Amino acid sequence: MPDWVRNALSRRVHRSLKGKQVIVIEEPNEKLVYAVKFAICIIVCLSGLEVAHMAFMHSWNSEIFAGISGLIGTVTGIIVGQKS
Repeated sequence: MPDWVRNALSRRVHRSLKGKQVIVIEEPNEKLVYAVKFAICIIVCLSGLEVAHMAFMHSWNSEIFAGISGLIGTVTGIIVGQKS
């Protein structure tokens, strides 16, 4: 099964080797991959918590949504920062 988190964090670098262009794929650190996977799991759990809050309390909880938004911004920043 392909690991889409690892592929998203992998970096492709173009290098010239004896006059030929070579594409080298740099793998991310294993700790970074686990941290991003953990953050995605927390995002899914918080989304479920928000849905449960809306179903039972019939109101929107802005604190849970702020946590979801913050984690999504963090994961997006990690992926964009790792690519450059």
